Amino acid sequence: MACDHGAMDAAGLRAWCLRQPGAIEEFPFGPEHSVFKVAGKMFALSALERAPLEVSLKCEPELAQALRLSYHAVRPGYHLNKRHWNTITLDDDLPDQEVRDMIEDSYDLVVSALPARVRNQLDRAVGEGAGNG
Repeated sequence: MACDHGAMDAAGLRAWCLRQPGAIEEFPFGPEHSVFKVAGKMFALSALERAPLEVSLKCEPELAQALRLSYHAVRPGYHLNKRHWNTITLDDDLPDQEVRDMIEDSYDLVVSALPARVRNQLDRAVGEGAGNG
């Protein structure tokens, strides 16, 4: 379907964030900053109109360090807790699949910290929505 030639664009980034179960887009920092949340908790932040395109994502601290060492496009989170967040420049250094995996990991980290009741609601919503994609 999507190819890994070139960097993920803003539309692709936005679409991948919003396809996570229960994900919504809000603009608490102004119209130029898209904040993607699940159950009220942020898992991705991006100024989608800015060039170069960047996204900040939550990450396990050890993995965050490893990714920073592996890719020049990954650096400590900008204006965020640098231990738990990376800011990624979406350029040719990072394959699209790696970016998609990082988005999913960020989402999963946020969901894993939610109360069980909220996680169960998300699970039910996913089950009800199965087959619609």
